[in-house]
Amino acid sequence: MAFILSVHLPIAGMSLIPALLDWPLALLPAHILFLELIIDPSCSIVFEMEREEAGVMKRPPRRLDEALLGRKVLVRSLVQGLSIFLAVLAVYALMTLNGYGEGESRMIAFTGIVIGNLGLIFSNRSWNESMFRSMKTPNKALWWVTGGTLFFLCIVIGVPFVRELFRFSAPEWQQLPPALFLSMICFILPDIVKRPLFRAFFQG
Repeated sequence: MAFILSVHLPIAGMSLIPALLDWPLALLPAHILFLELIIDPSCSIVFEMEREEAGVMKRPPRRLDEALLGRKVLVRSLVQGLSIFLAVLAVYALMTLNGYGEGESRMIAFTGIVIGNLGLIFSNRSWNESMFRSMKTPNKALWWVTGGTLFFLCIVIGVPFVRELFRFSAPEWQQLPPALFLSMICFILPDIVKRPLFRAFFQG
């Protein structure tokens, strides 16, 4: 549930805010379709194939009167989704306001959201372990979805015909640093909120 809620916040934010500020649109229908093709297999296959966490039978049962979307899930989702949205928006705003082309800004923002989606998948596999520790837990579907996502992202950016459909500019070397920086930030942000400082806030 946390993944479903959080993964749509950057999509909604980057669809709405540039339009309200009269900036070039960051996400077009083709981009949203691509993102949904990551989200749907993740929900229906990746998380369904996850093994139960250690000590799951020692947890107290869920209270019958507890809300389906309690404070813990809602806050976790908001923090994870908003952190990715704000990181992408900040880079998109800096590029737009500093004279970068529409295709360049859109391509880097889209890459950040895609990598952020992968970060959300890895992070939400376990709330008790970091994403890097949880990578030791086997899940073939996870790696198929990750590999497929990165492969098709390369197709979208590298193949001229497909790139034109997504309204991206041709990649250049000077675009690499902001793209790598944004991707790294978006990948690790969802896992940061699992640290004890944030985890105590989610209780209840």
